[in-house]
Amino acid sequence: MSQRREYEIAFVGLKPGIHVYEYRIEDKFFVPYGEQDFENCMANIKLSLDKNNGFMQLKFDVDGELNVACDRCGNTLPTQLWDEFNIIVKIVEDPEVMNEQEEDPDVYYIARGESHLHLADWIYEFVNLSIPLQKMCREEEIGGPKCNTEVLEKLRKMEEEVTKDSNTVWKGLDKFKNLE
Repeated sequence: MSQRREYEIAFVGLKPGIHVYEYRIEDKFFVPYGEQDFENCMANIKLSLDKNNGFMQLKFDVDGELNVACDRCGNTLPTQLWDEFNIIVKIVEDPEVMNEQEEDPDVYYIARGESHLHLADWIYEFVNLSIPLQKMCREEEIGGPKCNTEVLEKLRKMEEEVTKDSNTVWKGLDKFKNLE
């Protein structure tokens, strides 16, 4: 089964009600999307699809882990993924116009003639949104065996230099400090 077909659901034949799908997402899933800021992705996606007349509610639960580069020292940092996302898919006559006009990013429109839901782009987006914006070792781990001590030492030296330089820039302003 091709990767594109693997992440499609033929919803036309489904009975109304809740249907559950599970997907295992690994690095190969991201190849069509180009290079990523992470590696060794082992994510589990659980999708609950609630089919109703004229619309479907989709709930994506993202769980798993991957490796990212620490923002502070650059070393590999294992990161836990956990998040959930909800989308409402409405079936309408003119989905292009409706999608352009819709302000809610959690509402998506498809044409009445559609028979499949294409999930790959949503899965890609939700895995990326599950990664924390700030990727750093916890305070108690800084300087530990997982940290790149060379980089931490260079950062410390650069901080000292900035502190020295900043004192000379403001030195002449001290005389105005207590004027009334």
